[in-house]
Amino acid sequence: MQDEVLVGLLRGTDEVLIKQELIRKLEEGRPLRIKAGFDPTAPDLHLGHTVLINKLKQFQDLGHEVMFLIGDFTGMIGDPTGKNVTRKPLTREEVMQNAKTYEEQIFKILDRNKTRVMFNSSWMNAMSPADLIQLAAKHTVARMLERDDFSKRFKGGQSIAIHEFLYPLIQGYDSVAMKADVELGGTDQKFNLLVGRQLQEVFGQKPQVVITMPILEGLDGVQKMSKSLNNYIGIADAADEMFGKIMSISDELMWRYFELLSFRPMVEIKLWMRECLEGANPRTYKVRLAQEIIERFHDSEAAVKALENFEARFQRGAMPDEIDDIDLSIEATSCCIANLLKEAGLTNSTSEAIRLINQGAVKIDGEKISDSKLEISANTQNIYQVGKRKFARVKLSN
Repeated sequence: MQDEVLVGLLRGTDEVLIKQELIRKLEEGRPLRIKAGFDPTAPDLHLGHTVLINKLKQFQDLGHEVMFLIGDFTGMIGDPTGKNVTRKPLTREEVMQNAKTYEEQIFKILDRNKTRVMFNSSWMNAMSPADLIQLAAKHTVARMLERDDFSKRFKGGQSIAIHEFLYPLIQGYDSVAMKADVELGGTDQKFNLLVGRQLQEVFGQKPQVVITMPILEGLDGVQKMSKSLNNYIGIADAADEMFGKIMSISDELMWRYFELLSFRPMVEIKLWMRECLEGANPRTYKVRLAQEIIERFHDSEAAVKALENFEARFQRGAMPDEIDDIDLSIEATSCCIANLLKEAGLTNSTSEAIRLINQGAVKIDGEKISDSKLEISANTQNIYQVGKRKFARVKLSN
């Protein structure tokens, strides 16, 4: 049984540091303190965030203590992870407004009565300047420059503000304050999570196990899911919108979403993969994924209704089971809809595209469009329909 538990906990993980330590902690038979932190830098969570929250739920269902940390203090610093410039810090008001929405949204997955929601301002606001200096003394500049983005900026002659060095230290100290046994984070957070291990040892605690989770790709299947890239599925999205977005992803990306977002057993998912390889229509399984996700964030009635609405928009419009996949590359950040339709072979010319749009004969993901000057953002993927019989799933990238 213990092996089954471990296999379930390791599902979808990128790295566990250190696996043997996790096994020993699990064998202690006590509820472990499981930490995951989120800076409230935007008002809504998307499915990319839920990769971590789903893993928290797995631990919670096994009886462990889940600690959902809202980084209201660190959010005002701004973590530059993955950025080549200093990230703009948020105001206290912006952080707290976003934090309120996080508190409600996470309970679409986690058990409200079994989740400890914590704010790192609780201990950081009580820390004096002298305390902060003492904390900074426990890490070196050389170690900080081992972090990939800091190293690249330093070598490239780009500025690094002193307060940015404080971010990994404060995130690490959160683990000390929370006495975390396990911390979850994305692969881009590995350095910060390891700082937590190091600081716990400095403060006389057993170091936490670090579990990193993959960064979920957005609808384009290339870049990470992000609201700023407009390739996201928000957990507060309307059911119809959520369904349409999931149905627009590639068949290959569908299986990655199943692994990281679905609660179905992997043995069942692998069976479906095999059925697809043997000729089954991937659309059948994509519908199952869409309905599972919608039922989680809405309800079963909304999931059924979303499917009905989707079929009304597409299948009753004679949408074929097989749609051509077309990759278009552009140099700009967006492309005019008329140019896209021509390049995708859905119209013979841009003038024809404009005429058909004005006639109401063009749809994007089942929704009729009327703006012939509409700009389609790069790194997105949508299903385009021209007339009753021309369809294409177009991936636009730059």
